[in-house]
Amino acid sequence: MNGGVEDLLTEEVINLTRGPSGLGFNIVGGTDQQYFSNDSSIYVSRIKENGAAALDGRLQEGDKILAVNGKDLKNMLHQHAVDLFRTAGDEVSLKVQHRLLPQNGPSSHRGDGEPGGIPLAVILVPGLAIAVAAVWAFLRYRQRV
Repeated sequence: MNGGVEDLLTEEVINLTRGPSGLGFNIVGGTDQQYFSNDSSIYVSRIKENGAAALDGRLQEGDKILAVNGKDLKNMLHQHAVDLFRTAGDEVSLKVQHRLLPQNGPSSHRGDGEPGGIPLAVILVPGLAIAVAAVWAFLRYRQRV
């Protein structure tokens, strides 16, 4: 292990059974719609709540899909990749590459595309209002003395 990017990648084969809403995830990428500059790979962009992928739990947003049922996705147009997923049958084998990110405590995967936690505005707006009110009260009190 040399501490490089290669150390942060793992590969896994995930077998999914197509559900009523398909495989339960969206993809981005392809030779004609590169998600990252100079990278025509296919990536998971969204895991649909209660879909086959979410219920399985192993496929994550940001995973690179290397192959579908043994068919390599390298140098494939986006629409060809979409068609391959749609025609893959009910039992689908995905070869994926996970990027392992350092964890700084517990994290949650909500599956709806929204980040977890409290939005910054929820903290800043009331705090700012309190600060303005305090300054206003201080200046008003000071004028009376």
